[in-house]
Formats: sequence, structure tokens, C-alpha cells
Amino acid sequence: MIRSSGPSHEETIGHLVGALRPVRRARPPLVDALLWIVAVAAVALILAPRVDFGALVARLSAAPDMWMALAGSLVTMVLAAIATFMLGLPDRDPRWALAPLPGLALWLGASGLGCLRAGLDAFGPIPTHEIVDCFAFIVGFSVPLSGLMFALRRRAYSLRPTLNAAIAGLAASAAAASLLTLVHPFDATVLDLGVHFIAVGLVVVGNGFVSRRFGV
Repeated sequence: MIRSSGPSHEETIGHLVGALRPVRRARPPLVDALLWIVAVAAVALILAPRVDFGALVARLSAAPDMWMALAGSLVTMVLAAIATFMLGLPDRDPRWALAPLPGLALWLGASGLGCLRAGLDAFGPIPTHEIVDCFAFIVGFSVPLSGLMFALRRRAYSLRPTLNAAIAGLAASAAAASLLTLVHPFDATVLDLGVHFIAVGLVVVGNGFVSRRFGV
């Protein structure tokens, strides 16, 4: 019998195994979601000195649609954050992507009711700088909040990365819209709400594009 002069199977396997490094397990998705929500709460505390709480309370107590819209954006934020980290694991049900829909329905519905309540005043003009400021606020805060989500789920492996990133964008933009309520103490017009939701849509689509383009 001719014996091979090369390394044995045991030596080959030992060489391959010896080059491996332990892989750190991903944190439970609910822990990551909680960490992210705490970061959003920290941003709210930073903004607190700029908040006119008297105007905010007056606005939210003026009509049910006011606090319902805020509740809707907060519920959307929380459910979308949980869905993001759940979808980051390959063994999770893809139907987690539907989790934010109840909050989104409440957010959209209450915002629409606010416009109906305002009647013709809802179609009135608003200063251009306020439109720009609202758009910039939502997009500007959504970018770092989205980045934090990508960082927290860097050890995850989603089978649907584009969808996962889009849901992360929804969570981040809902958080930014909720934070905007703190410094936006007046009724929104149709144009104002349109700008808000265009900004939200841009963040969602942008996150999906970034995920597809850069594989994050």
C-alpha cells in the first residue's frame, strides 16, 4: 500500500479548527430593543430643556386625536423596534414585519382625524422654514437612530435584510416624529402632516437602499 506523504486527516482538521475563534452570541432581541428605546428616551431627556411643557400639555389635552397620534407614533416605534431585532434572527417568523401595523394605523388615523377636526384651517399655509425644520428634524434624528440599530444588530443575520432595514427605518422615523411632538406644540396642517410622512417614507426607503447597497 502506498501511504500519502501529506498531512493526515486528523492533522488537517486540527489545523482548521485551530484557526477558528469563538463567536459571541447575539443578545436576545428584546434586550437590544430595550437598549435602543432607552437611547431614544435619553435623547428626549436631552431635548427636555427646550420643551414648553405648558404648551405641550395644552395641545395634547385639547382633543383626543392629539394624544392618540402621539400614542400611535410611540407604539409604532416600540413594535417596529422589536420587529427589527426579531427579524435579525434567521429562525424568526417573517410575520414579525406586520407587528408595527396597529400602531401605524392609530398614528395615521389620529393624524387624519386631527385634520378633519381642524376643518378648513387644516389646509392653511405654514411658514416655509417650519416645513424645512420639521423635515430636517425627522430625517436628522432618524439617521443616527437607524445607525444605532444597525450597530446593535451587527451580530445578527437576517434572511430578509432589506425588509429588516426598512422596518428599522420605520422605528427610527417614528421615534423622531414622537420627539418632534415635544418641540412642535401646535396643530398640524395637511401640508405639515404630508411633510412628516414624506420624511418617514424617505427614511424607510433609504434604510432599505443602504441595506441592499452595502449589505448592512
